[in-house]
Parts: sequence; structure tokens; C-alpha cells
Amino acid sequence: MADHNALPLIILTEKFASLPGIGMKSAQRLAYHVMSMQVSEVEEFAEALISAKKNVKCCSVCQNLTEKKVCPICSDTDRIQSIICVVESPKDVTAFERTREYNGVYHVLHGLLSPMDGITPDKLRMKELLARISKGGVEEIIMATNPTVEGDATALYVANLLKPLGVKVSRLAFGLPVGGMLEYADEVTLFKALENRNDM
Repeated sequence: MADHNALPLIILTEKFASLPGIGMKSAQRLAYHVMSMQVSEVEEFAEALISAKKNVKCCSVCQNLTEKKVCPICSDTDRIQSIICVVESPKDVTAFERTREYNGVYHVLHGLLSPMDGITPDKLRMKELLARISKGGVEEIIMATNPTVEGDATALYVANLLKPLGVKVSRLAFGLPVGGMLEYADEVTLFKALENRNDM
């Protein structure tokens, strides 16, 4: 942003640009839009950010984001608790829930294995997954990580970890492009991927 602009506006633009998927031009447009808003609207926006950061936490069971101790999916007695769909992020839970076809529960890893980036198994929510399985009653784990090098490596690692425990581990039969992201997939593609999952 040109240095003829006010410093607070430059700082605001840089903050927007630090968000994923927001380039400098988009950040500049957002910053100028904020300047056109009423002060009360900006305060509400800021309060929403602070409230979300302070009040949203990880579900004690599945690690999905929630404002309660246990999220609505885990506490739903109509869900099949014996099938756990393992995903990379909370965005993927939202993608599957849009299909309205999956009735099991989830486990969110909050990342994928990537030793080059320093993301090792202890940085992910693996021990929480193992704790759930050790309680018994889990019949199948569906590995629903993205079809990328990191996603495949994570799925294989979890499968090897769980096979000695006698739990069936399956992988989505991706009708998705390699390197694609679950959050951008349409509902039919996700449903077909779930329906045609394979054993690992």
C-alpha cells in the first residue's frame, strides 16, 4: 500500500493480507470497506472476532470447534458413535455435514503430518483419537484426509497405528482431483467418496 495512506489504514491492510487467501489488493479493498462502515458496525465486527476467539474451543471428544464442552455432533444420541470419520480440520466436518448423508461422528486432527514443516504426530490430535478407541465400541475409522502427499501420509500413519487394535480402517474412494480440497467439493462428490470408501 502506498505510503501516502494513513498509517492505521496501512496496518489494517497488512492485517487483512496476513489472512489465508487474501492478497494485497483484496486486503486493500477490505480496509477501505471498513473505513466506509459506521463505527458501531466496526465495533460489532471487532466484538464478533474477540467473542469467537475467546469462546470457541475444541470439543473434548472429537476436537471439532464448539462453544460447549462437548459439541452437538458428539452429544447427538442419533449419531452412530462406532464410526469415526477422521479429518484434517473443522472446515472438513462442515463439508461432510452439508451432504446430510453421513451419520457417524468425527475426529479432527488439526493438521496433517509434514516432517519438513515440523508437523510430527505429537503436534496433531492423535493421542485423543487413540484414547477414544481404547474406550471400546469403535468399529470403523474412515480416513478422510485430502488426497495430497501429506494427506496420504497421515492416513497411512493412522492406519498402521490402529490396525493392531483390531479396528477397521478405510480410506475415502476419492472422486476428487488429486491435490483438491474437501471444503470445495460438492455434496454429491463427497457422498460418493464416502459410499465407495476402501479398506486400507
